[in-house]
Amino acid sequence: MDALGADFTIACPAFPENGRTVFKGYLFVGEELLHESGMRNHPLTPMMDSNLVRVMQSQTKRRVGLIDYRTVSQGADAITAKIASLKSEGIGVAVIDALSNDDLRTMGPALSKLSLVTAGSGVAIGLNHANSTRNADDASLLPRAQGYQAVVSGSCSTATNRQVADFIQKGGQAMAIDPLVLAQNEDSVEDALRWAEPKLQSGPVLIYATAEPDAVKKIQGQLGVQKAGEMVEHALATIARGLVQRGVRQLVVAGGETSGACVQALGIESMQIGPQIAPGVPWCHAGTDSAPDAGLHIALKSGNFGTPDFFTSAFSALV
Repeated sequence: MDALGADFTIACPAFPENGRTVFKGYLFVGEELLHESGMRNHPLTPMMDSNLVRVMQSQTKRRVGLIDYRTVSQGADAITAKIASLKSEGIGVAVIDALSNDDLRTMGPALSKLSLVTAGSGVAIGLNHANSTRNADDASLLPRAQGYQAVVSGSCSTATNRQVADFIQKGGQAMAIDPLVLAQNEDSVEDALRWAEPKLQSGPVLIYATAEPDAVKKIQGQLGVQKAGEMVEHALATIARGLVQRGVRQLVVAGGETSGACVQALGIESMQIGPQIAPGVPWCHAGTDSAPDAGLHIALKSGNFGTPDFFTSAFSALV
C-alpha cells in the first residue's frame, strides 16, 4: 500500500468452491471455523482465531474494518459506498464477506477501482467479470510442456498428507526428507538430488518433508519451531532449484511457505496463469535463471487444496 500510495484495500481469502467462506468477518473451512479446522495444527502459522478483523489488526498499523454480507448482498454500488464510508472513518483495510461465487462477482466492479486487492484467487472471478477484454480460453494458453516432472512438498496439511500417500500407494517414486537428519547432515540435499537424477527419466519424482501433526511437534520440540521451518523450506527450495538445473520443466510445489521459498530460489519474478488443475490451483509458466530459454511450468498448491490424486493427475492437465 505504501509503495502504491494506496489509502485503502480489502482482505478476502474466500474461495467458496473449496469451502472457504467469510461470514461477519469469520473465516470458515467447510462447516468449521478456521481455528477448529486442521489449520490449528499448522507447523508455522497455527490459526487460533477465526476472526479476520482481529487477525489483520494484529499485523498492520492501519485500522481494520469489515464489509459484511448485508452490504455485499445489496450489490456493487453498496460496496463502493461502504468503502467510501470506511475510508472517511480512517479505515485502511477491510475484511469483506463472501459466501458464494455470486458474492465474488458482485464485488468485482467495486474492487476493480482499487489500486491494490489482497485476496484469495477466488476474488479474481469478479475482477475478470468486471474487466474482461480477452477470451478466457486464449488467456489460459501456456507454452507446450516439456522436460522432466517433479513434485516438492513441504506442507503438513491433512490434504497434502493424503496426496503424498496416494502418490506412493500408486507406485510413485518418492523420497522423504527427515528434518532431524537434515539438521545433522549437510549433504542431505545433494543426496536427494543424486537420488532423483536417474529416476527423472522414468516419470515424476516426489521429494517431501510432509508429516503428521504429532511428528511435526516432535521435530519442533527438538529443533525449535522457527529453526525447523526455515531449515526445511531452505532445503526444499535448494532441491527445487537443483531439479530445474537437472532438466525439470514441470514442477508442482505443495505448501504456502514452501512455494514462497521455491519461487525465490528459482528467481521467478512473474508468472503467466494457465489452466486450472483443481479449484484454486492453476498451472503457471515462468522464466527462471535456471531455465532462461525454455521456461518452467509450475503449480503452487496451498496445503489444503486438491484431491487425493493431485500429485498423479496434475501433469495430465498440461499439453
